[in-house]
Amino acid sequence: MTHLLNPDPSAYLPHRYPFLMLDRVLEQQPGSFARARYRTSAALRSMPQVLLVEAVAQLSGVAAVERQGDGGFLATIDRASFGRPPLLGETLEVEARVVKAFGRLCLMEGRVTVANEELLNVTLTLGIGPL
Repeated sequence: MTHLLNPDPSAYLPHRYPFLMLDRVLEQQPGSFARARYRTSAALRSMPQVLLVEAVAQLSGVAAVERQGDGGFLATIDRASFGRPPLLGETLEVEARVVKAFGRLCLMEGRVTVANEELLNVTLTLGIGPL
């Protein structure tokens, strides 16, 4: 069976503007890895760094699920290391990968970069399926 990538993050997530922190899914290996892009908006005066964690959490849902619509929830933020805050108008590269899965829970590692400069490195736990 061939997996077709849907570049629209709203196909995988219930989030919508202004809380959808991903513009385009660039790569996805279901149950393993995903990469996406997000351009910071001038609608925000500044982008709080905690929203970088949210972007990784959202992409983790795209990476961890096997099918569109499986859904998930952020269970814990295990570790987060921040660089500088993002600047308005920057294009962020967001990555998330499954480290290990145990039952409905997935240990995820993620990062956010701008031109190879790391703005966030985070480890979190994601739950798959309804609460």
